[in-house]
Amino acid sequence: MKNIRKYQIGVMGSAADLNYSKELEQIAYDVGKEIALSGNITVYGAEKDYDSLSTAASRGAKSANGITVGVTYGKGKDIWDKDGNTDILVSTGMDRGGGREFVLVNSCDAIIAVSGGSGTLTEIAIAYQSNIPTVVIGGTGGWADKLADTYLDNRKRLLNIKANNAKEAVGKVLKEIKIVEK
Repeated sequence: MKNIRKYQIGVMGSAADLNYSKELEQIAYDVGKEIALSGNITVYGAEKDYDSLSTAASRGAKSANGITVGVTYGKGKDIWDKDGNTDILVSTGMDRGGGREFVLVNSCDAIIAVSGGSGTLTEIAIAYQSNIPTVVIGGTGGWADKLADTYLDNRKRLLNIKANNAKEAVGKVLKEIKIVEK
């Protein structure tokens, strides 16, 4: 029997210091849950000092018995994980703000962005440079809204594809992974 590889889908989004709403947290949670229901792996930026939309996605994935991979900065394994939702933790030994994000994004087959501040912008730019498909959920604010259905530059490598909800985002990202794999 052939072993089918699970895709590693990153969920990027605002950290709690951007004061996101419970509605945005629910959208991120739903993205993680949909990734798990699709039989794939949720990869996220594991924070050490506060919650994030990415962490909400890990909770959603675990609610559907999915596998989660948290990528954190620094050397320690002390992360914001109140409920033990991280199956695999990767400590990059790198700083937050570029180093960790490079490892995080390059561990993904594709990424989904929900809202997002400067860290999410960095992650989307890394994905673009690395030809990693990106889907953004429209109506969530931040960089997801600003970059919906646009290219980052005139090279027009990969479009930041807009989705309207979690289920649509996962469907679109899986389609894009298959296109890039060919």
